[in-house]
Amino acid sequence: MAHQIAHRFNVIIVGQSGRLQFEAVLFAASLLQFVPDFAGQLYVAEPQPGPLWDRDPRMTDEIRDILTGLGARIVPFASEHFGQSYPHGNKIEALAALPPGEPFVFFDTDTIITGDLGSVPFDFTRPAASMKRDASWPVEELYWPGYTAIWKSLYDRFDLDFESSLDLSKPDEFWERYLYFNAGWFFGADPAVFGRRFTEFALSVRNDPPEELVIQPLDPWLDQVVLPLVIHSLGGGRPGPELDGLDDGVSCHYRVLPLFYARESDAAVAALEAVASPHKIKKWLKQYDPFKRMIYQGRGQKVRALFDQDNLPRKEQALRNKIKSAGFWMR
Repeated sequence: MAHQIAHRFNVIIVGQSGRLQFEAVLFAASLLQFVPDFAGQLYVAEPQPGPLWDRDPRMTDEIRDILTGLGARIVPFASEHFGQSYPHGNKIEALAALPPGEPFVFFDTDTIITGDLGSVPFDFTRPAASMKRDASWPVEELYWPGYTAIWKSLYDRFDLDFESSLDLSKPDEFWERYLYFNAGWFFGADPAVFGRRFTEFALSVRNDPPEELVIQPLDPWLDQVVLPLVIHSLGGGRPGPELDGLDDGVSCHYRVLPLFYARESDAAVAALEAVASPHKIKKWLKQYDPFKRMIYQGRGQKVRALFDQDNLPRKEQALRNKIKSAGFWMR
């Protein structure tokens, strides 16, 4: 099947007080550096104060100004369902702030662009999301009903065809047989339609989970539980190889800098440090202690020296433990 190349699409991240506002600056600077002729618009969606937030979640005026100077458009959104109790819900509610009917790509804010995003051949009629995931959900429990029963209960809840979502090259009851994504990036044709569906499905599962989920944790997994259902319902599925760069080469979801320095490619590390080096960026990022210590004071390179990037431990916990034992962990 030929993939349509959409020459114009919007990019959205979430920006709010604390860590995310500094990550937003790094993301915006990386997009500007690696896609200087980006045809779309970068939107930084900002949650507004309200009863679901303990404190004002908005960014500082100075950070808003630097983001605007980097080409971002800051758009407000109301937290009607999630807020402080489930900040991952920001990515669900933020979609309402985008222009309806215009294709979009959402990125978690703890991401940098490292290549030509504008050349990625998105087919916005077939939404997809990141495959850089592991077997984080559902959680295998002593009395659980199994992968098939849990996932089928969710497809049945929303009258979706379960069988067509399966990867039949994987064995029954093996986690990769079932449609499951990392919600670090996803895309679609219409943020209004996608956002309404995401909200509807997430509220249904949160407020009235199927009985098969009774012992399953939904915090922080709710967005990743529901995302496959949303994508499947909109005619999408697993991304094809033409989108591989979004998980390695075109963008990098670093999550926390100690893990980034431990395991990402030399090219990704060089890209991040280049983006962070101009004085107008550096003077803001240094205000966030993990960025100051990891990027500018060299702690990240010390973390990197602890590991052979060609022979990393298979489990992330092993990476974390080694970094912590060396005294270099921060987030």
